[in-house]
Amino acid sequence: MTRQPISFFIHHQGRGHANRAMAIIRELPAERPVTVLCARPELFDGFDRPIDLVALPNMIGAPVPAPGLFAQPTPEVMHCVPLGVEKTRSTMRAIIDHLDDVDPALFVVDVSAEIAMLARIASVPAISLRMHGDRTDPGHLGAYQASVGLLAPFDRTLEQDDTPDWVQAATCYTGGLCTTLDAIPTREAARAKLGLDPTQEIIVVLTGGGGAGTPYAPLTMAARAVPDALWLVLGPTHREGHETDFGNLRELGWVSGVTDYIAAADVVIASAGDNTVHEIARVGRPYVCAPEWRYFSEQTRKAERLDALGAAVMLREWPGALAPWRSILDAAKALDPAALAALYDADAARNAAAYLEAMAVDLWAGSTRPAATSPASDAPPLMAVVS
Repeated sequence: MTRQPISFFIHHQGRGHANRAMAIIRELPAERPVTVLCARPELFDGFDRPIDLVALPNMIGAPVPAPGLFAQPTPEVMHCVPLGVEKTRSTMRAIIDHLDDVDPALFVVDVSAEIAMLARIASVPAISLRMHGDRTDPGHLGAYQASVGLLAPFDRTLEQDDTPDWVQAATCYTGGLCTTLDAIPTREAARAKLGLDPTQEIIVVLTGGGGAGTPYAPLTMAARAVPDALWLVLGPTHREGHETDFGNLRELGWVSGVTDYIAAADVVIASAGDNTVHEIARVGRPYVCAPEWRYFSEQTRKAERLDALGAAVMLREWPGALAPWRSILDAAKALDPAALAALYDADAARNAAAYLEAMAVDLWAGSTRPAATSPASDAPPLMAVVS
């Protein structure tokens, strides 16, 4: 008997959700068909595992057509449900049509409280991905209740104290999931490869693509405060227009081989994005966590947990003076590296896939419904975009 598909809804903000999905999907059994629904299907270009790819309309930020509709309050059990938006209606229709067409064994939602609830209304078992943050509101709790299970791509010790017991009991904690697979060099080998001084103090500032970028002005203060160190900034920064550049502060933009730069660093300063945290933990470098603004205080709450575990020094605000920087770096170097390293699990993607596969089998045990046909195991990868 062929297996029913597992479908994934993947949020298109940044690359993290898509990269995580690909890491998990790669570990699913080859005979398990997979479909992915996403508003940016190009995020999956070149993916080396056969999938069907469904392109969704991009409804985020679509305009509301009338002031009277815009004035309607949002129900507290939902988060973002503007009225009269055609793209929202088209998105919901595309999802329902897909679920009806393929009759999936499981619908994995990463992330949307509304779509998890939509799946339950459509009589489809959903797994919701969990993220940190203030998520005890009716919308999140309703989505968790509507799901048949919850998946947390982080270690159990990173769980927040205010998470309800029933949410924790329903959660599969995969261990820290890092989507980067590059080999980890020694500090000396990394510096030699990158052409960096083997003895100079090097601070790597790692920014991401999910927000507006790290503010550049505080980094100029850091470069002045610790002038003997080389400050390397990877990724986008946000400038206000009054900054002065310094010779020991270099903006490298997007680079390949981020692992090499982390390995070369004496201290890494980075946000609290899921993959970022586990990328640093995987390499094992002193970590200053500078949370970026996110909905529901996601990164702030995660940074608080990292700080409480002694896995990172939380930067509650970017210093506006020179004096704090040296003590911040020294505090990070004084941390026990084992606390951060313990948060990474090389088997996290495999653990997630095993959980999803088991749920897809167990939920339907004894079912008499006809099975859908799956593509032949030797078929070429399917990247058919359905609009």
